[in-house]
Amino acid sequence: MGFSKPSVPPLAPEQVYELPYLERIKILSRYWAEEGFGSPKIFHVIYIAKLLFLYMLGGYLIGTLTSGFNPFHPGGFWNEPVLYQKFILWTVLLEVLGIAGSWGPLAGHFKPFTGGWRTYGRVDTIREPPWRMPLTGGDRRTRADVALYLAIIVTLVLSLVLPSVDDSGLTAHGFTGGRVSPALMIVLGVLLIALGLRDKVFFLQARGEQYLPAIVFFSLYGAVDMIVALKLLIVVVWVGAGFSKFGKHFGMVVPPMVSNTPWVPLKAMKRINYRKFPEDLRPSHAGNLLAHVGGTFVEIVVPLTLLFSTNKTVTIIAAVVMICFHAFITSTFPLAVPLEWNVLFAFAAGFLFLGNPNWDGFGLGDMTPWLLVVTAAALLFFPVLGNLRPDLVSFLPSMRQYAGNWASATWAFAPGAEQRLNERLVKPAPMIIDQVTELLGSREVAELAMYQVMGWRSLHSQGRALNSILLDQLGEDLNHYAIREAEFMTNCIVGFNFGDGHLHDHKFIASIQKRCQFAPGEFIVAWIESQPVNKNYQRYLVIDAALGIVERGTYLVDDAVAEQPWLPNGSIPLTVEWRLEGYERTSYPRVQPTSPDTAGAS
Repeated sequence: MGFSKPSVPPLAPEQVYELPYLERIKILSRYWAEEGFGSPKIFHVIYIAKLLFLYMLGGYLIGTLTSGFNPFHPGGFWNEPVLYQKFILWTVLLEVLGIAGSWGPLAGHFKPFTGGWRTYGRVDTIREPPWRMPLTGGDRRTRADVALYLAIIVTLVLSLVLPSVDDSGLTAHGFTGGRVSPALMIVLGVLLIALGLRDKVFFLQARGEQYLPAIVFFSLYGAVDMIVALKLLIVVVWVGAGFSKFGKHFGMVVPPMVSNTPWVPLKAMKRINYRKFPEDLRPSHAGNLLAHVGGTFVEIVVPLTLLFSTNKTVTIIAAVVMICFHAFITSTFPLAVPLEWNVLFAFAAGFLFLGNPNWDGFGLGDMTPWLLVVTAAALLFFPVLGNLRPDLVSFLPSMRQYAGNWASATWAFAPGAEQRLNERLVKPAPMIIDQVTELLGSREVAELAMYQVMGWRSLHSQGRALNSILLDQLGEDLNHYAIREAEFMTNCIVGFNFGDGHLHDHKFIASIQKRCQFAPGEFIVAWIESQPVNKNYQRYLVIDAALGIVERGTYLVDDAVAEQPWLPNGSIPLTVEWRLEGYERTSYPRVQPTSPDTAGAS
């Protein structure tokens, strides 16, 4: 990586569409293994500046100055609950504005960097209600949705800037800062639920699965119960993430994540995570060890130690381990770049378990017993359900953060068809190919960048399956259709994605189709559901936007993880369970070899 210029893959941009699709994947997956995305380091400097000055310094000044603390003497207040409350609320505010997670070029937002408010503050953008309920129907954002969004922003700002209120329970335990107004927290919780029921994208961008429970604790729980419940919440998040890493997916996540880390100086340090670079890009023993010891083991054993330990030395060691864990993740700049979330969790490890330790009256045994049971059951409900029935629950409430077991999709456009998304959708940004074209000054170079992302996807288990599905569906057309990572495409249309295929499922494709009116065969989607914890297979769908779901089936996870990214043995075995009667895909010919999307565009 250069500082101001990206590194260049070993493939001439004008040759992208001259090579077969799987040959592109072979070149670019190997390139990713050594270079990652090859982003210029100035991108990382921008993220570091945002994290240090906007998030950390800004949040610190707001949290201290509005709570009556002297920011130059943190030793006297760093464990005050009101400070932690305001740090969480500051994080939620940045998330819903679109300037925390899933922000900027490393998350597929090149110009503009921000989705968030550009989507939720604009009438007629697509919204995605999670369920069919009264007052939530439709897929168009209305003035009422915008009003709810603005009300949430105002409530968050008021919660941050208004002075805290006294709390006798906190005072009895030696705290002097009080707490954020419970009344404001109730209002905020109701507003988040109301808008979340009308648009699941907003709820997930607000990280409602984690911050809404905290807001409930802030509003309804007494001093000790609140702090212990916050400990339960973060431990459920950690352990849920650790549990989800059991299996065969997570070992394939860590090597490409490390490959994309800007501070790893030697290519050899990246190659060591692959079995036999460049011939075999399955994870090596070293890659699996880093994943399952540095990830799975740490996220399960260390948090449980923090939850139950009454030994000061053990607790300090465990807290330091979790702080280092989140610092390491932050330093890798993972796709979707949840940097603020990781910094908050690093602080939480110290605040909750060192600042308010179990042996000072903040252990499980100090919480109201019936409330402890109710809280634990509520926090565990969606992780348990989501691991057994991932089709019912997003991977975020399922607490499967960055486990590699995601619902995923790849979009395929016939020549010229992709441009219709720009022409007919109300959205916060141009489509990704157009953003990158403007950034790099060349459509051909931008196409090459799009296939670098496909090289990244192919290094994961789902990538092998998605490519297999498209190979079976498109045949030779795969070589001249525009193949796109659905996550980046969804970013452009709704302003947010976090690796969750539920945000671009068949209902979302139907919303796009209602507006764009693709002809049969112009827009084909391969879509995969996450693997249930008790199954050895994953389910897939094939969607023709004009016709809806045209095929359902399954594939064995073992078959996906055994293959190379470029499928040298052809597509993995797919078991077709249903196919639309009489369906035959309409094929569109190659028009222009270098860029199928400009040729024939209307």
